[in-house]
Amino acid sequence: MKKSIVCIMLVCIIFVSCGNRQQTTGKIWTKEKANEWYQGQGWLRGCNFIPSTAINQLEMWQAQTFDSTTIDRELGWAEEIGMNCMRVFLHHLTWEIDKEGFKKRVGEYLDIADKHGIKTIFVFFDDCWNPTYSAGKQPAPQPGVHNSGWLRDPGDLFFQDSTLTKVLEPYVKDILTTFKDDNRIVLWDLYNEPGGSGGHRYNNKSLPLLRLIFAWAREIDPSQPLTAGYWSKNLPNLNKFQLENSDVITYHTYDDSVNHQLLIDKLKQYGRPLICTEYMARTQNSTFQTIMPMLKAEHVGAINWGLVSGKTNTIFAWDKPLLNVKEPEVWFHDIFRQDHTPFDQNEIDIIKKLNGKD
Repeated sequence: MKKSIVCIMLVCIIFVSCGNRQQTTGKIWTKEKANEWYQGQGWLRGCNFIPSTAINQLEMWQAQTFDSTTIDRELGWAEEIGMNCMRVFLHHLTWEIDKEGFKKRVGEYLDIADKHGIKTIFVFFDDCWNPTYSAGKQPAPQPGVHNSGWLRDPGDLFFQDSTLTKVLEPYVKDILTTFKDDNRIVLWDLYNEPGGSGGHRYNNKSLPLLRLIFAWAREIDPSQPLTAGYWSKNLPNLNKFQLENSDVITYHTYDDSVNHQLLIDKLKQYGRPLICTEYMARTQNSTFQTIMPMLKAEHVGAINWGLVSGKTNTIFAWDKPLLNVKEPEVWFHDIFRQDHTPFDQNEIDIIKKLNGKD
């Protein structure tokens, strides 16, 4: 009889304990909480940032090529034109080979950005461009080729070896745990353009990993909101999960102002804050002159692609390599050259005026 009572008590303790753990696991923010948070941010505007001396995420974050001098200088230029938010890509391999060193460099980046009045959106996973990667010296840019060295994370290795989650899970949880209450970080972008490259384009192959990273992040429950951005109407299952599980709605579009406005109107139905985390491709009629005023009027965050022209070669268009051209007549992305001269001074004037820096 006593043994039975003890067993019952243990079961009850375990049940209560498990219930308590479930209660402390984060859930999607309510619309009210998300909108209250957004009202405290002001209008977020900035760029997808990588220093001009880095061709990809590894070259940005590895110890031997982490370039704090260039980061400081170029974020200073962003500050000059009134930018207050940068979207920055991480890569799990830098953590895997040097956990404490990587986190120290992330902290150093945040110190620099904060000095310039700039908050950060960090991006974990990415399905765009090159499917494989390796540590150490990174390849030189291919002349005239857009993002020739950019890396997916975790890339094709995940589809070949599912045990990679044994690395990815502690990586995501460690970074989130370390920086979960850091007010210099405005948002966690968990997965950039899932389904975006290679043989798994326009299907659901990335959906399991997308589900996993949201579960891992909710377990840590950071003080900053979580998101994964809408980017293609051709991915209904991925879109549904992203839009239903993001605290804040983020999206990408390089369309002209008419179609961009239609997308904003469509996404408003979710009743959550909107942040455009990629826009501005001049040859596609997505420009600072036409898009940025609209985003400000709609109180939609405005994060364009590119700050300073550099190794990523994003002044060239995605599908139009110009192998024998040093600089195209019309830049695709980016704002400044490495000597601080702008591609277009009229753009600088418009950006500064919208940002209250004129």
